[in-house]
Amino acid sequence: MIKIERTSVMNFDNAVRGARNPLNSWAKYDSYFDSDGDFVFGKNDLSLAKRLCKAGTDHRKFVRMIFVSVDVTAPMYWWKEYDTYKVGTVANSTSTMHKITSKPFELSDFSVDHMNRQGIETMNKLIETLEQLRLRYVQTNDKELWYTIIQLLPSSYNQMRTCTLNYENLCSIYNARKNHKLAEWHTYCDWIKELPYFKDLFLQQETKD
Repeated sequence: MIKIERTSVMNFDNAVRGARNPLNSWAKYDSYFDSDGDFVFGKNDLSLAKRLCKAGTDHRKFVRMIFVSVDVTAPMYWWKEYDTYKVGTVANSTSTMHKITSKPFELSDFSVDHMNRQGIETMNKLIETLEQLRLRYVQTNDKELWYTIIQLLPSSYNQMRTCTLNYENLCSIYNARKNHKLAEWHTYCDWIKELPYFKDLFLQQETKD
C-alpha cells in the first residue's frame, strides 16, 4: 500500500530562465502562468528544455531546480528502498520512536493488501500482542515494554513522510524502479509520470510513439 498526497511542484519559471543563462537568450523566454497560477511552457522554452534533457544530465542542470514536495504514506519495507535516494532529497517523517504508543494499533496501520489469509490471521495476532504491550507501557512507562514494541514492529508498518525532491531525482527513480516487483513502486512511478511536463522532458520517445 502507498498513498501519495498534497503534491506541489515549484520553481519552473526560475529553472527555465536559468537554462537560458549560458547563451544569454532570455529574450526568447515565452513561458507564463495561467489564470490558475499554473506554469505553462511557451513554445520556445519547451523546445529548449526538451533539447537539454535529451542531451543528458550534464546539459539538463535546470531540472535540478524544479522542486516537488509531497506527502507519502508507505510501509517501512518500501521506505528502506526509497532511502537509497539521498542526494538532493529531504524528508521529515512521523516519529516511530516518539509516537508509536500514542494510539491503539489497528490493521489499517499496516500494509496488508497483498497478504494471504494466513498472513492476515498472523498479523491480527501480532496486533493484539502489540496493543497489549502498548496498554501496559502507557500504564507503567516501562522502557523494556517500549523496546519490545519497537523490535516486534513488522516492516509492513506504515509511515508518512513529507518529501522534497527535484526532477532529476525523480527521473532517476523512475528509470530505476518503473519495472520493480513491488507494486508500491509502480504506483509511485505512475505518479511521477503525471507530474507537470515530466513526460515531455524525460519520456520524449514514449510521447512520440
